[in-house]
Amino acid sequence: MEDNFSNYFNQTGKVAKEYLETRLDLIKLQAAGKLSKALGLFFSLTMAFLLFFFVIVFLGMVVGFWIGEMTGSFTIGFGCAAGLFVLLFLVILIFRKPLIQRPLGKLLLAELLDEMADPGAIDQDEEEETLADESKVSAGPEDPAYVPDEEATESTSKG
Repeated sequence: MEDNFSNYFNQTGKVAKEYLETRLDLIKLQAAGKLSKALGLFFSLTMAFLLFFFVIVFLGMVVGFWIGEMTGSFTIGFGCAAGLFVLLFLVILIFRKPLIQRPLGKLLLAELLDEMADPGAIDQDEEEETLADESKVSAGPEDPAYVPDEEATESTSKG
């Protein structure tokens, strides 16, 4: 009897140890997946920011030269372009939370919490397709899209 309890506890201990090791591996993999998503998002946002930065710099140069040609003084043209940059900076500084911080925070949370959804759940699109298929199957002869199956047509044509 003691041998059975000893064997039971040894096996239970081994199973518990394997479970904990497997659970730890799963947590490591989930963390790696979330880290890779966060880094991918970070690098894509960094590239978008750099592209935006270069576009703004070149547009500033274009505006500076254009105003300089219109006024006859490149100093005035680039001064006006610098003024536009200062104005843009102030607008971004004042509205940074609704324009930058909140959308980026929501985007990051959506990316990281996307995996928290039930992996066995059906997508909304798949669910709608399934419902549409079920409605076609249950449709009666009054439905214009109703097509009887082969067995029904064979039995009526024979009989």
